[in-house]
Amino acid sequence: MPDLLRKPFGRHGKVHDITPANAGWRYVGFALHRLRAGETVAEATGDREVILVMVEGKARIEGAGQDWGELGDRMDVFEKTPPHCLYMPNGSDWQAQATTDCTIAVCSAPGVGGHEARRIGPDGITLTERGKGSNTRYINNIAMEAEDYADSLLVTEVFTPNGHWSSYPSHRHDEDDYPNITYLEETYYHRLNPRDGFGIQRVYTEDGTLDETMAVSDGDVVLVPRGHHPCGAPYGFEMYYLNVMAGPLRKWRFIADPAVQWIMDRDA
Repeated sequence: MPDLLRKPFGRHGKVHDITPANAGWRYVGFALHRLRAGETVAEATGDREVILVMVEGKARIEGAGQDWGELGDRMDVFEKTPPHCLYMPNGSDWQAQATTDCTIAVCSAPGVGGHEARRIGPDGITLTERGKGSNTRYINNIAMEAEDYADSLLVTEVFTPNGHWSSYPSHRHDEDDYPNITYLEETYYHRLNPRDGFGIQRVYTEDGTLDETMAVSDGDVVLVPRGHHPCGAPYGFEMYYLNVMAGPLRKWRFIADPAVQWIMDRDA
């Protein structure tokens, strides 16, 4: 199995490039560009749809035959303000020129031409509380099932306070058996505040054939090909992650680990 913990290539340029081929799966792609003011990046989507997420900083973006102007207004992801994003369908191209130092995430999945290019956020994205007690976290839904913006992609941001758990109670979405459960591959792009901290993520199956617990640093990506995938932020460090999910059906249905089902039932 390919390594589930992916370290960035560096601190400048294209620092992540996760593809179905190098991830050992079929759907999700994730890339990350860290640009200095004045630098440009240009790509074609090919047979894949893309959601560009301005994680930090600002850039002028052209794509799918349109000039979208300058996007982005949060300079630090932990400002927790809604992100500026763009949806680009398959068969299009895009170009970004950084107007400040910036971080641009490229979330991708198979496209079938079912949706037009569009701006996503910041309008319409509201930071929403989820969970209880030390399982409380805060969500910016970018393009989840309720938002009919894409053919395959599901994208969201999550802010986990220090000392809290997230993607918990443990759940999996690794079988194509709708409406009980859907098959969705997933990536987690992690950030930490302060950035020299660490977080924890475990990816495991109930039968133990997959069981990896990873210390994640600021800028790491974790792959979730199957199984449960909870993560935690140690006391003193808050955690951000950008999730990308995709599979044969654009619906998010999951099953809890039987060991923690009682927590999900109690807190429902």
